[in-house]
Amino acid sequence: MFYTKDESGYQGRSPLSKMKTLVYGEKTLMAEFRSKAGNVLKEHSHPYEQTGYVVQGKLTLFIDGVPHQASAGDAWCIAADVPHGAEAIEDTIVVEVFSPARKDYKP
Repeated sequence: MFYTKDESGYQGRSPLSKMKTLVYGEKTLMAEFRSKAGNVLKEHSHPYEQTGYVVQGKLTLFIDGVPHQASAGDAWCIAADVPHGAEAIEDTIVVEVFSPARKDYKP
C-alpha cells in the first residue's frame, strides 16, 4: 500500500479534531490526527500499542497519569491497555502507528 499526500478524506472526531488513516497492513496501521488548540482527548485505553510523532504544534500528552509536553519532533510509544489522553496547546498534527492494526480505523 502506498499513500500520496491528499487533503481530502479526513473524518471529524469532534468539532476540534479530525483524523485520516494513511496506510495499513496486516499488523500495523498509520493515521494522521489534526487537532485545533484547546482540543482535549479524554483519558482512555485500548488493546493497541500506539507509537506517535508530533509533526507540527504542541500538546500535553498524559500517559498513565504523567503529563509530557510534546512539540514538533517529539515521539512516544504507549503500551497496550495503558491509560492516556492529550490536550492540544497549539494547532497540532500528529502521526500515530497502531499495532495490531485497528479494524475500526480501516476505511
